[in-house]
Amino acid sequence: MIAAQAKLVYQLNKYYTERCQARKAAIAKTIREVCKVVSDVLKEVEVQEPRFISSLSEIDARYEGLEGISPTEFEVVLYLNQMGVFNFVDDGSLPGCAVLKLSDGRKRSMSLWVEFITASGYLSARKIRSRFQTLVAQAVDKCSYRDVVKMIADTSEVKLRIRERYVVQITPAFKCTGIWPRSAAQWPMPHIPWPGPNRVAEVKAEGFNLLSKECYSLTGKQSSAESDAWVLQFGEAENRLLMGGCRNKCLSVLKTLRDRHLELPGQPLNNYHMKTLLLYECEKHPRETDWDEACLGDRLNGILLQLISCLQCRRCPHYFLPNLDLFQGKPHSALESAAKQTWRLAREILTNPKSLDKL
Repeated sequence: MIAAQAKLVYQLNKYYTERCQARKAAIAKTIREVCKVVSDVLKEVEVQEPRFISSLSEIDARYEGLEGISPTEFEVVLYLNQMGVFNFVDDGSLPGCAVLKLSDGRKRSMSLWVEFITASGYLSARKIRSRFQTLVAQAVDKCSYRDVVKMIADTSEVKLRIRERYVVQITPAFKCTGIWPRSAAQWPMPHIPWPGPNRVAEVKAEGFNLLSKECYSLTGKQSSAESDAWVLQFGEAENRLLMGGCRNKCLSVLKTLRDRHLELPGQPLNNYHMKTLLLYECEKHPRETDWDEACLGDRLNGILLQLISCLQCRRCPHYFLPNLDLFQGKPHSALESAAKQTWRLAREILTNPKSLDKL
């Protein structure tokens, strides 16, 4: 048993060195190329409208505010200033979303974003995005990369196509620190020892983001009140939870397997599903020793089997917001073929670790 485990870990480490590192290097190169273009567009936006200041910055060869969705798809979060005069309200009526309401006694004119406040006193995510979209469209025509960048039409999101190869979504957002959403109040579960009180305090202090984008749970049935809502996002908190042990290595292997074998019609799976299942696996295996290098094979198998189960049940709950289903709106046939393909992959890796050379 131990010999088989060791063989799998050896093959996975080899896979990590050969495939995952190559993937990382290729994506890092793409990101540098994409960020040059995006920075140039955002510089033009800022000239027209100083309230939209680019927060895209390179720190230790990583771009803050940039998230990879797939090797050709990225999201850049543009942090806005001055949320101060608004109260954060999440009453759970819109899974995964919250609203920003003008605080009692505060005048509209005290807000930097006065013209985006609705009659009932909400700061409208949709109105801000719509204004930003207009500015980005103008900036694309003026910027020095105008030959290689185009706005993607027929969407309310701000999306750019770069060199006909890459898609970048630019999402206006507010950073919320020092508060924790009521809809995530059940985390951490009292009976689960991971991640421990100190890490929980760090994660909650890290806070979350409010993004101006179309909400998962609302697609296709948005009323105006709902489209004023902001989408909750916990990227920094999740990254902090995944520090230590072989967690990030495991995520890297999962992303690489997804890119190479689970990029399917209907796009049932993205990297965020992998990250979410890895967080659940951390709860199932709370001890740090469970994440030693020697356990990499076991953890990977656990996550792949959990993924098959989620695909078969057609439900993948968000880690912090369990009422939000990350498979919502995905075609059933796409989830079914992803389940079959994941099963083939898991069986192959488990019964013949050497097959990783070819995967």
